[in-house]
Amino acid sequence: MVASALSAKKAVVLFHALSDETRLALLERLRDGEQCVCELTDSMKAAQSRLSFHLKVLKDAGLVEDRREGRWMYYRLSAQAIEELEELVGSLKKAARSAVSSKRCC
Repeated sequence: MVASALSAKKAVVLFHALSDETRLALLERLRDGEQCVCELTDSMKAAQSRLSFHLKVLKDAGLVEDRREGRWMYYRLSAQAIEELEELVGSLKKAARSAVSSKRCC
């Protein structure tokens, strides 16, 4: 069951965004704080266009937020999205702990 604050549709979008190695690497780098696309490009040795695509997926899922400064875009983790994921995982952990095995058959 999905936590009440996080709809099933939103959970699908979040988990889709998390299902890519490049996007997970971007989130890992953003754990240290806000970074410019140019910094991410340098540290990941990837084309700016490729990272921009993945950052858009993360932004559309609500996992990252951005701001423009001059011609550069800066990205940071979204605290709200992280809290929603924590709530979902917490509710799943709680359900798993209280689950009673059943010997019922289909």
